[in-house]
Amino acid sequence: MTASVPVITIDGPVGSGKGTIAARLAETLGWNLLDSGALYRLVAIAALDAGVKPEDAARSAGLAQRLDCEFSQARGEVIARLGGVDVRNRMRTNEVSTMASKVAAVPAVRAALAERQRAFAQPPGLVADGRDMGTVIFPGAQLKIYLTASVEARAERRYKQLKEKGENVNLSRLLRDIEARDHRDMNREVAPLRPAHDAVVVDSTGLSVDEVLEKVVKMVKEKSLTI
Repeated sequence: MTASVPVITIDGPVGSGKGTIAARLAETLGWNLLDSGALYRLVAIAALDAGVKPEDAARSAGLAQRLDCEFSQARGEVIARLGGVDVRNRMRTNEVSTMASKVAAVPAVRAALAERQRAFAQPPGLVADGRDMGTVIFPGAQLKIYLTASVEARAERRYKQLKEKGENVNLSRLLRDIEARDHRDMNREVAPLRPAHDAVVVDSTGLSVDEVLEKVVKMVKEKSLTI
């Protein structure tokens, strides 16, 4: 990370709203955006398409190293392409989410993507969201936020998102899946999900996107990071 490039990290568990807040904040500031979870989801799609199991660390890491992807932004939404194909809708399916959590637990995959993520720190600044942005990838970030919510609220959000996309989902099963993913993310050997020691914890349970964004923008102003 270049010392002159300010970085804001937003970490948190699945369904906490960190991706939406990060995209809205980056758009507000006119900064670059890193959706680190998207990288892992793209590796997951590549693995699913190639029939590679996450426990095959060497092949999984190879997919991460050779990942042919690009990102663009439109109206606060991240558009991801894999091999030139827009896969943003597929990325949010439950199948891909589950596989992404599994490949993210592979140390060789995380190592393969680490420098690629740090390269996103370009002027005028970067908003990076994920699970280890403030603890591992950008430990020197000027502002670190850990966004969370109750597991019930996060399950409800994911349920609504998936239903809107036409997926046949069961709320009870989704809640169990999120609890299992939390356990994997928080207990993996490398870069477990946790707040950085200097992160500000924001609980988004019961808050709207606008209310959370207002809180975050206030923190940005207090840090004099606005442009």
